[in-house]
Amino acid sequence: MVFEMPSIQNRPRTKIMGNLDIQNLKVSFHTREGIIHAVDGVDLSIKPGEIVGLVGESGSGKSVTCNSVLKLLPVPPARIEKGQIEWSGKDLIDHDEQNMQAIRGKEISMIFQDPMSCLNPYLSVLEQVAEPLVIHGMASLEDARKQASEMLVNVGVQRVVDHPHAYPHEFSGGMRQRAMIAMALVTKPSLLLADEPTTALDVTVQAKVLSILKTLCTDLGVSVLFVSHDLGLVAELADRVVVMYRGKVVEQNHTGSIFSNPQHPYVKALIACRPTLESNPVRLPTVDDFMNPKTGKEEALEKLVAPSLNLDSQETLLQVENLVVEFPTEDGPVRAVDGASLMIRKGSTHGLVGESGSGKTTLGRSILHLAQLMSGSILYQGKPINLDHPDDRSKFRKSMQIIFQDPYASLNPRLTIEQTLLEPMKVHGIGSSRKERIERVINLLEEVGLGEEYLHRYPHEFSGGQRQRICVARALTTEPEFIVCDECVSAMDVSVQAQVLNLLRSLQASRNLTYLFISHDLGVVKFMSDEISVMQNGKIVENGLADDLYRSPKSDYTRKLLNSIPLANRSANFQINRPSV
Repeated sequence: MVFEMPSIQNRPRTKIMGNLDIQNLKVSFHTREGIIHAVDGVDLSIKPGEIVGLVGESGSGKSVTCNSVLKLLPVPPARIEKGQIEWSGKDLIDHDEQNMQAIRGKEISMIFQDPMSCLNPYLSVLEQVAEPLVIHGMASLEDARKQASEMLVNVGVQRVVDHPHAYPHEFSGGMRQRAMIAMALVTKPSLLLADEPTTALDVTVQAKVLSILKTLCTDLGVSVLFVSHDLGLVAELADRVVVMYRGKVVEQNHTGSIFSNPQHPYVKALIACRPTLESNPVRLPTVDDFMNPKTGKEEALEKLVAPSLNLDSQETLLQVENLVVEFPTEDGPVRAVDGASLMIRKGSTHGLVGESGSGKTTLGRSILHLAQLMSGSILYQGKPINLDHPDDRSKFRKSMQIIFQDPYASLNPRLTIEQTLLEPMKVHGIGSSRKERIERVINLLEEVGLGEEYLHRYPHEFSGGQRQRICVARALTTEPEFIVCDECVSAMDVSVQAQVLNLLRSLQASRNLTYLFISHDLGVVKFMSDEISVMQNGKIVENGLADDLYRSPKSDYTRKLLNSIPLANRSANFQINRPSV
């Protein structure tokens, strides 16, 4: 996939071409609970024009290493205990704040992971992208806005052309992330620090961002430190890969060597955890399988995973016909779902795939009547859903649940886990006494891989993967038949993602659950789904069995999505059958 970038190529080459050389870097966080050694003796170098991938799970020290380069760590509690960070022959650790301000955004730029917390809600997106050029005296205000507009278009934010005064809250999450990328690139830096810049992006946008980074590196000699938890994504871009585990570098090598001959068990685990389009494992391996192998553990877990279904013999649980959902805006109504129809069989997983803005989440929410329907019908067990009568409404809410994308945002920070899980039971009258409900809560926690000792903790005391397990437990409190999984693993490390996906499949087997699994990650959807629907611009453009759709996609849009997947996330033998012309 090739993307033209004339507006970048016509600009003059960056003047400063520097090497980044990190030697024996040690960074600690001094907290009330003690000292945390976040980075412990890291050695890393980047040459001009080189792209280096920095890979590892959350907590491995990737972002701390990245932020140390620009001295963006909070001091206190952070403290650089030891080491050197040499840039163009100077140690950045010795630079004062004034000298660092002259480097940040001009010589070295950074793309942050969370765009909403980094963009100023009081300034338009165009103003914020133009700001670095003005601050560093690289362009007049008028020229800066012109260059910013060009860069935004280059990274796929076409809306800025017709809406130059749009603010961050008027953009989707993916669009905000693209704006952050444009802001980092607009000054043509010598070194780009990209901290998980594509985590929230669709595969097509992700492919475009990778292409832009490659173009910058080739044509302008820009160096890139690309931080990610996805080895497959890094393989698409990086010349070399550095893998971190618990603050240390456990392996670094040329990209091809890392994949063809990984040495460390952790690196082998990261490669194996990611589902590919060709592979169809019963259970995804996890990091723990490689780091702490136990005899018989894998075989025992595989028995919990749902066997393949004979879909022809399964009755239809949910049927959606010609569903239409619109949202009012100042410019008129926006049709988010436009005549969508799909059928979900009992005990199966129906995947729903599409880019941001395609209508996936709105369709899932409208099935649960969390979004207002304009027209169309939803049949559950062959009957229309009627929410007018209180008894029918209560029965419907018990039988259909949702797992949201962001577990932290969907949990009340003021409630303990016990209170969180007890609340739905009280509302729906489940359990004859508090004692019985507590027993149910403990059983649920054990079922999702947690324990009774977690009952009195609050959401902030858990990791992302643990919080999502709690959200799964909460969805199960009402003993539902049908669950909408809305991008429920999209922001997770591949190893944690593997654990949650295995959990969802084992719960499906033990409880005969039916899932609508919404995601932009086609590899994950392939692993989870029996049937798949593809959405584009509010419409269902293709339906089919998972294997058939991936092997022989009928629509150009589906082929576009498949072709955008990083090659390392497809197995070597996977081929897409294309119709003859």
